[in-house]
Amino acid sequence: MTTRPERHTADGQSEGHTTDARPTGRTADARPETHRACTGRTARTANAPAYAPAVTATPAATARRRTRRLASAPTPYLRLLTATQFAFNIGFYAVLPYLATHLGSGLGMAGWLVGLVLGLRTFSQQGLFVVGGALTDRYGPRPVVLAGCALRIAGFGWLAFAGTTATVIAAVLLIGFAAALFSPAVESEAAREAVRHERSTGSPRAHVLALFSAAGQAGAFLGPLLGSLLLLLGGGFRAACLAGALVFVAVLAGHARLMPHPERVRDVREAETETAATTRTAQPGRPALRAVFANRAFLLLCLAYSGYLVAYNQLYLSLPAEVRRATGSEAALGWLFALSSLLVVVVQVPLTRFSARRIAPRTALITGLAVVAAGFAAVPLTPAGPRGLLPAATFVVLLTLGQTLLVPAARGLVPDLVEDRQLGLATGALSSVSGIAVLGGSAATGALLDASAPVRWAVLAAVPLTGAVLAFTLPAGRGGKEPGARAVAG
Repeated sequence: MTTRPERHTADGQSEGHTTDARPTGRTADARPETHRACTGRTARTANAPAYAPAVTATPAATARRRTRRLASAPTPYLRLLTATQFAFNIGFYAVLPYLATHLGSGLGMAGWLVGLVLGLRTFSQQGLFVVGGALTDRYGPRPVVLAGCALRIAGFGWLAFAGTTATVIAAVLLIGFAAALFSPAVESEAAREAVRHERSTGSPRAHVLALFSAAGQAGAFLGPLLGSLLLLLGGGFRAACLAGALVFVAVLAGHARLMPHPERVRDVREAETETAATTRTAQPGRPALRAVFANRAFLLLCLAYSGYLVAYNQLYLSLPAEVRRATGSEAALGWLFALSSLLVVVVQVPLTRFSARRIAPRTALITGLAVVAAGFAAVPLTPAGPRGLLPAATFVVLLTLGQTLLVPAARGLVPDLVEDRQLGLATGALSSVSGIAVLGGSAATGALLDASAPVRWAVLAAVPLTGAVLAFTLPAGRGGKEPGARAVAG
């Protein structure tokens, strides 16, 4: 028997100290004569020394590599959260694209009232994300997600049969508040589990969050197809609402069975953060809301991310105007939206895997914002191609590519900037602050629709560029950081 020095594996555990007498490359330096006799049949480089290790991988090494690959695969809980995002968007987008038409043509609402209803839905969702995040931190994700699913089922069922302005507004508010509950819970859990997965396996957190984003986009792509199929089959808007409700019934049943209970989640988090208690800079008695919004680095991330969301909202404001100017109608909009969703599904995971292993999260955020800005600048510079849609298609492609870079990076930075116990609140605050910025930014950018094209698109390009400049002041972000090493500003 020979003894070799202890070495550590990727997860920090020590490997065995003792090897058996079988010849391997590791024993060559200790017993060269025996090694030469036993490994003479092994291929070596001609000029390699006698103690050079064998080129052919041993079965044990192959098994270790296979074990590491399996260990880096997403855990069952991460797969549950990813499937949740997929199902949420299928149910949601089976209804949302057809809501405005239903309110205007089906119920005879005036245009301003349709806009008000849609605005109330957005406000009740994005504006109240911070509430869902705070409840998640207080009670854990399970009850918040289950309550959100139940409210979404009730809201879709109510909307299917609502026939007056008051009942429609009530149903839409219920639907929006449901999302304000479960979305921060699921997104903060995905970020927290991505960090835990990164620490235990070395797999970059951005890769896990990219899978999460790609699943959401796949649901956003398939949801409208489900709604269209129901409309074509004669089911109408009511059938789409009931189908969306059934999707959330399935989500509710799955999470009631599979999602960990708050006690188990709390035990795991307390065990992980106990050793870091003395290094935290947040004051124990400080209110969570004040601690999050006094965090300068986190607020800068919110502002930079707001630049992206204001830009992304131009898919619904400036893009229709550009398509109408180029073609005389908005008939091609559906194809451009499908192109955006399909591009995210195809590109998100490989692009994020590439960026997560080669560049810091801050660099990915800045690069993504710059690519989004390039999409706006390209519109007046791109020659009108087939049927005049080439500038609009260029804008959609660049905006989507920038989105695939910056969204996982921004979400991956949040756990680096706030305390773990405030992660749900911070995740909700990121969306709420950005939603407020979009509300004000939409009014300002809407005023640009009457401006000349070069002026309009140049001003719009300046929005994500400003976000990129702000992102330069953020910490670079890093993977596999030690517990308690978060940068928390006072």
